This record gives sequence, C-alpha cells and structure tokens, in this order.
Amino acid sequence: MSAPQNLLYSKDHEWLTTDRIPAVVGITKHAADALGDVVFVQLPDVGTRVTAGEPCGELESTKSVSDIFAPADGEVVEVNTEVVDDPSLVNSDPYGEGWLVMVQLDTPAAEVGGLMSEAEYNAFTGA
Repeated sequence: MSAPQNLLYSKDHEWLTTDRIPAVVGITKHAADALGDVVFVQLPDVGTRVTAGEPCGELESTKSVSDIFAPADGEVVEVNTEVVDDPSLVNSDPYGEGWLVMVQLDTPAAEVGGLMSEAEYNAFTGA
C-alpha cells in the first residue's frame, strides 16, 4: 500500500497532516506492518510539548516495543482514546481511525523541515 499523497512523513515512519489545524499524527502502514499486531498504545497527555525527532509515546506489539517520535514541534491538544482502548486500529486503519494525536504545531506543517512527501516516503520504504 502506497502512502497517501496528502500527508508528510518522517524517517521514523510517522505521518502528519498538512491540510488541517491542529495537525493529526499517526504511524504509517509500513510501520504498522513491521510492528505486527499492536496490543498497547501509550500516548502523551494533552498539553504535553513535543519536539521533532524525540519520543512522545510508545507502541507495544506482539513482536516488540517501539517509540513514537514526534514529526514536528508543538503541543498535544487531543489524543485518540479510541486507539488506546482498541490498539488494533493502528494496524487496521493507520491513516484513519488509527491516528494517534493532534498537535498544535509551532510551524505550519508545510514548513516543517526533515519531512518527506508521499513520493519521497514511498521511495524511502521501497513501496
């Protein structure tokens, strides 16, 4: 599955919306597939400041535990409690119901450095 065109992507396999404020953050299908069945999601609290490239949460799967890295600087304004209650949403719908947090970005998403377009991300992952 190719990554959606309307998102930006980090090398850590997180995605970020560019068309809404606050920005929505999640992990990619590529990452979800690599993790295997996600069984536990730990997200930052609302009001937490996140820094691009720094861990801000955790995903536990049947294979391993992986950090969630913030794709941009900002403040968490909402967490997806549905995904905390049903971690399988990360696997079944990573670009929809499996989103993780909403972040009020310090910089508009289109101006955040170090993120890739859909074409760049697909080339990065070999999709």
